[in-house]
Amino acid sequence: MIETVRYTYRLRPGRLAETALLSEWGRCRFLWNEAVHQQKTRRGPTLCKLSKLLTEARGKHAWLRKGSQVAQQQTLRTYAAALDASFKVNGCGRPRPKKAKTALPSLEYTARGMRVKDGRLCLPGKIAVPVVWSRALPSDPTSVRVYRDNLGHWYASFVVRRDAVLPGEPSESAIGIDWGVKTTAATTNAHFDLPHLGHRKRCAGERAKLQRRMARRRRCKGAAPSKGYLTAKRQSARVEKKAARQNTHDARQWAAKVVASHELIAVEDFKPKFLAKTRMARKAADAAIGACKRELIYRGTRAGRKVVLVPPAYTTMTCSECGTRTKERLGLGIRIFECAACGHTADRDLNAARTILATAERNRASADDIRHSIASFRGG
Repeated sequence: MIETVRYTYRLRPGRLAETALLSEWGRCRFLWNEAVHQQKTRRGPTLCKLSKLLTEARGKHAWLRKGSQVAQQQTLRTYAAALDASFKVNGCGRPRPKKAKTALPSLEYTARGMRVKDGRLCLPGKIAVPVVWSRALPSDPTSVRVYRDNLGHWYASFVVRRDAVLPGEPSESAIGIDWGVKTTAATTNAHFDLPHLGHRKRCAGERAKLQRRMARRRRCKGAAPSKGYLTAKRQSARVEKKAARQNTHDARQWAAKVVASHELIAVEDFKPKFLAKTRMARKAADAAIGACKRELIYRGTRAGRKVVLVPPAYTTMTCSECGTRTKERLGLGIRIFECAACGHTADRDLNAARTILATAERNRASADDIRHSIASFRGG
């Protein structure tokens, strides 16, 4: 079985190569903003129309003709895909203009616009960038995305094809997962629980110190930022990036362990976005529930497991033994669930995980990622 994946590597561009990449990004950003303008003026910017406008613009303007046509065409393709997704995907808005001060550089090249030679990534315009090869590519890349993060580090993400690496036969049949703040992921098997690790909380003191330094060194509006301000800003971003990477690493390790051991994975379809407006916003962001959920669904679907998304409504209020729903909502301070009908007592997160698993087993899922509505255990 062949699968298409991305292999990402760190780049070490010199001063000339970085200047050339930023110049190319400026041309691609101009094309993106022009496509957004075409959409706002209701001219129907399809990919065919945008390609014709690009051909005419390259014939008129020499500065645009200096850039790579492959990168510029891929920018328009990316815009067309984003515009199409805004009409089909729920919650996906229209493409917005990219500002020079806030948008991070990102360039895409197909196989005819790039090549790998002598350990370097060769791009149009005589751009050769050394690559830090942490591992070998399994096959020749079909495309590459060159981008820069908020720390100023450059990366190359190659699209390659390889033999699918699938986990073996699962040792257990099913597992239910309930998301929370005190425990990031409470499961029906305590061995697979994901505790709240608090990486951002440990970095909060150092980040606050650097942010105060930024406030002291901030100049008046309109003046160029000082070197000390930029240094403090970069150090603060590095601390934040470190905590985010730790959360990503832990989510990947936990998701791989859960997927390798279970055939059916019942996941609470929890939307952590609303927590940003509550007093638990900081702790919820530290838990990184959304990242853990995405990683679990991605790995489970790729491994061929049965992943079921169960709506969170009434999962905490429903008894996992008899299916009776409590009449009053349980506050966050109540950590023990007690059923008035059958007398069952359990931790509230464990009870919710068992309820989620029971709901998924009653509505036996297909091999795809689907949704089920929670139903009373007593009916049908």
